[in-house]
Parts: sequence; C-alpha cells; structure tokens
Amino acid sequence: MASKLLPIPFLLLALVAGSHAGSIAVYWGQYTAEGSLASACATGLYSYVNIAFLTTFGNGQTPVLNLAGHCNPSAGTCKDLSSDIKSCQSRGVKVLLSLGGASGSYSLSSAADAQSVANYLWNNFLGGSSSSRPLGAAVLDGIDFDIEATNGAHFDDLARDLSQFSSRGKKVYLTAAPQCPYPDKHLNTALQTGLFDYVWIQFYNNPSCEYTSGNIAKLTSAWNTWTSKVTATKFFLGVPASSAAAGSGYIPPNVLTSQVLPAIKGTAKYGGIMVWNRYYDEQNNYSATVKNSV
Repeated sequence: MASKLLPIPFLLLALVAGSHAGSIAVYWGQYTAEGSLASACATGLYSYVNIAFLTTFGNGQTPVLNLAGHCNPSAGTCKDLSSDIKSCQSRGVKVLLSLGGASGSYSLSSAADAQSVANYLWNNFLGGSSSSRPLGAAVLDGIDFDIEATNGAHFDDLARDLSQFSSRGKKVYLTAAPQCPYPDKHLNTALQTGLFDYVWIQFYNNPSCEYTSGNIAKLTSAWNTWTSKVTATKFFLGVPASSAAAGSGYIPPNVLTSQVLPAIKGTAKYGGIMVWNRYYDEQNNYSATVKNSV
C-alpha cells in the first residue's frame, strides 16, 4: 500500500499525543486466583509488574518472600517462577520485587543493615549469585519500595546502595509507592535521594488527597505537589482496580478517562497509572477498559 504524508498540523498533533502516552504498572502475587505471572504479562496490558511482597527483612532477620498461595518459598517452589519472569521480560515487561507492603516485619536498623539487605537483594534477585535464589535464575529488573509498616529510617541508604549495582551491567530500576499525602512519612527520606526511576503514588485509602464522587480537586492538587517536589523519571497515578480493592478512592473507568487523566497527562513527567492489583484488575477489566486513554 502506498504511504501518505501527513499534513504538518496533524503530524504535530500526533507527536504531541504520543509524547503523553502512558504505561500501566500492576502488583501481582497476593491472590492465588489472579492466575500466573506469565498470563498477566501475556495480556499485553502491563509494562511493569511488581511481585508482591518481600514481607520480612532487615534488623538481622532472615528475609521472607510472601506470595500468598502461588508458591512456598521455604519448599523452594517459588523458583518455578523463573520461567514466568523470563517470559514477561521477553515481552518487554519489566519485573520488579516489591519490598514491604501494608503489613510485615521489616525495618532497617542502620546504614550497615541497609547495605546487608542491598547485598542480599543483589545476590538473590538481581544480577549477583547465590545458591538459594528464591525466584530461581531469572534476573529481576529492579526493586520496588512499598514501605508502609515502619518509620522509613535508612531506606535512603538502601536506595543509594541498590543504585550502585547499576554500574555492574544491567540497570537496576528503583521504584516506590508512597501514599498521596505529601510528604509520605515512610518514604520521604528515600525519595529525596532523587534516585527513583518511577514513583507510583497511591491515590486511595487517603481521603485527604483521593478522588471523591464528582470531585478531582484534591487529587490533582496532590498530584501537582508530588510532581513538583520529588525528583523522579516518571510519576504514575496509583488506583484500585475495583471498589473492592481499596477502602476508598476508587475512580470509575469513565471518570478516569474523561476527567482525571486529562487533568494530569500534561505533566512533563507523567508516566501512566499503577493498578492495585492483578486479581481485581482481572475481575473488573479495569486496565483493559482504560488502556487506550492512559
């Protein structure tokens, strides 16, 4: 078929539209019924998948991976996820390990403790080597900080330590999921390092800065605060995939596409949306419904 040249005005419009095209990140791992990691990536919906969570680490504790009913790390069955991770990466999806979560036993007692945890993550999930890699031989793309159950001390040290590993070859992506009240009481010090590639802000379970029926003002005000005060490569709007996925802050897909996204997509560092989580997303078809508008 013969190609046609676009008139200049339409070409410019296309370039502008493309410059604000966003991606979707999702959390996977906390619901057995959400299906496999490979099947989530095979949908073509996601550019980033956070494996949730490493719930125990730091302060001399033996790190513990909690992936609900997907596998049993103590029995070594989570190593079977290695092929899923590689399948996702072959599709261009970046796969990260998420630290923390809303509950768990994690904290960092000192800068030396942070270095010890960084070394553990490097050797067991990233580009290092260990005889006991919980997810097998696959090399993850980075580490996500979903720190909600500790005071955040020394997580800036952990971010600096992890960032150093990028010099050894494959880039180690750093991401974070602060809650929308600024500054986040758990992650502010870490975020102030300016080392994070992607920040997916949780605009839910926080009435002071989330969407409420017919009102996007609190959300957009918080978005503007975050994107002006924190240094990161891209910012993502974190949303629950259904009304059942969070206590408050659910944004119906039609509201997201017609009101919220048009208000924030002009931000220079707009990256897209983060969805909590794969189980509810599959149930509600949230990402599939909004993807073309993200």
